[in-house]
Amino acid sequence: MFFFTVFLVLYLTLCLTGCWPCEILFSLTFSRQMQEAAGSHKVFIMQKFVKIVLCLVFSFFFHSAFAACAVESMAVEDTDGIDVVDSDNQWKPVIDALIQVESNGKSNAVKGASVGVLQITPVLVAECNNILKKRKSKKRFKLSDRFSKKKSIEMFLLFQSWFNPMHNIEQAIRSWNGGMHYSVAKTQKYFDKVMSILQGK
Repeated sequence: MFFFTVFLVLYLTLCLTGCWPCEILFSLTFSRQMQEAAGSHKVFIMQKFVKIVLCLVFSFFFHSAFAACAVESMAVEDTDGIDVVDSDNQWKPVIDALIQVESNGKSNAVKGASVGVLQITPVLVAECNNILKKRKSKKRFKLSDRFSKKKSIEMFLLFQSWFNPMHNIEQAIRSWNGGMHYSVAKTQKYFDKVMSILQGK
């Protein structure tokens, strides 16, 4: 914000003293004949007025561009590569049901290569890090993060935001059990278990 303010003050100063962008636009606004006849005080005032208006237009443009970049940067920093729309609240019922089926809520649950409340494998951790890399995020998950419920949920959200941007619940459940190339037949029993919890049966 400091650098933008300095830039804006410098730019306005140049505009008011006759910088090249305003001089070009001013020359397009007034014909040569009008400029040659600009000896009167009224025309001089009009020239300054036009330059001030052009300064304001440029300032608004740069301010809007800077604000958009700032908002985008803040969004990336706050989410660490996880889309804002993929919040815990939107996926919470599904996540809770998956946790119950996968580990019964135990963060230290281990079954083969699968670990944590969501029984995350090393392959999925690597896939999440690939997604973060593609999104140019510096964040990276470690295998030990699987024992953290919070980190496990972050990985789930990241995985869904990349492979399931339309928030398809069935796809989310089946892919969590059978991968992105899941078999409907092989994931049916798992899907039914999760859905029964979601539906309160």
